[in-house]
Amino acid sequence: MAGTITAFGASRIGADDPRYQAAVTLARRLAQAGWQGQTGGHQGMMAAFAQGMAAGGGRVRGVTLRRFPTPPENSLSEELRCEDFFARMKILVEACDAWLVLPGGLGTLAEFAMCWDLKAIQVLESRPLIFYGAEWRPLIAAIEATLEMSVDHAMEMITICTTPEQVLARL
Repeated sequence: MAGTITAFGASRIGADDPRYQAAVTLARRLAQAGWQGQTGGHQGMMAAFAQGMAAGGGRVRGVTLRRFPTPPENSLSEELRCEDFFARMKILVEACDAWLVLPGGLGTLAEFAMCWDLKAIQVLESRPLIFYGAEWRPLIAAIEATLEMSVDHAMEMITICTTPEQVLARL
């Protein structure tokens, strides 16, 4: 087995969006390569990732919040219900071998920022931090241009990929 990859992404991207289908395809390829998945377990990109993992023969754990109902139509192999965002974040950030950032919103921003900084200051064991999709390039460029990084080599700690092959090569 290759390991466990945590996928972060927006809950508001629907199945009719090309980014949803791209996430399904990527997750299927990851599962076929031996990866297991972990995600927030709700709708949108989280559901796309779970669907793809299941289609590829992989297992995916949903780390969900009790305050939100789990979608009845889901592809989760197992579900871990958390009382709050902080307990959920701890599991998603720590209990994996790699992080995958799918198209997302403010929650995704908080998740990848935490992963990136904890990796940069060496609080967590190093692991790949992969952004999937060209739409991440402008935001990452703005971050590089405007924020003070906690370490000089912070920009070298991330990879932006636009194809499943690039993601698999990075892993």
